[in-house]
Amino acid sequence: MKGIWLQDLTWPEAEEWINDGRVMVIPVGAICKEHGPHLPMATDFLLAEALADGVAEVLPVIIAPIISAGYYPAFRHYPGSQHLSPSTFQAVMEETIEGFICQGVKNIAILNTGVSTEPVIKLALREILEHHGVRVWVADIRQLGKRTDPIFQQKLGGHGDEHETSIIMAVKRDAVHLERARTDYGHAPEQHKTVFTAPAIFNPDPASGIDYSETGVRGDPTLASVEKGKAALADMVDDLVEGLKKIYPGALH
Repeated sequence: MKGIWLQDLTWPEAEEWINDGRVMVIPVGAICKEHGPHLPMATDFLLAEALADGVAEVLPVIIAPIISAGYYPAFRHYPGSQHLSPSTFQAVMEETIEGFICQGVKNIAILNTGVSTEPVIKLALREILEHHGVRVWVADIRQLGKRTDPIFQQKLGGHGDEHETSIIMAVKRDAVHLERARTDYGHAPEQHKTVFTAPAIFNPDPASGIDYSETGVRGDPTLASVEKGKAALADMVDDLVEGLKKIYPGALH
């Protein structure tokens, strides 16, 4: 492994890596968010960890501790799911990044495994640029691994689905209870496709309307496989590595 997890270093070792101008990758992945009856609530955390490990395997980056709490409003109705307000999550992002900047980190990239987190992170990064003059880059989960999209068979996905289940099977097979997986598209197919979008809040209550999802899933996890997960994960890591090389060519020697 060419890279290193920050928490595995002593502070003098961390100082050496930082002074060497290494790129700091900050993963964001919920450690406690519902993903249906078949996936652990740590699914996003496991994904963030696997992607970061994949990047560190080939690039000499510093991987910061995973930011494991965030803005996840769509899943708050399912027991155990944790959720921060957007202002709190923005503050967490800004203060984390500011702390590294004050310690001398010059090259920073965010690895974001959430969807609802996207706009809040972008606000935080704009504030960082405004107040510190440091441009921080972010890779959002929906940008990654598109080359392997054709191997997935579900009608549509989005959460705890064939794609996500396959990846966690590849990462930590014993954490996945595939025998409990159920196809659940909720009311998603009934929504009209237009140029307009609106927020969604998943809800296990059928009286909740178009965002109803009995299992907390949107998609068909029964189609998942380890092979699909390995292919998707490798594709996503390749995208991250390629992107970092383009952004920070001089810092990845």
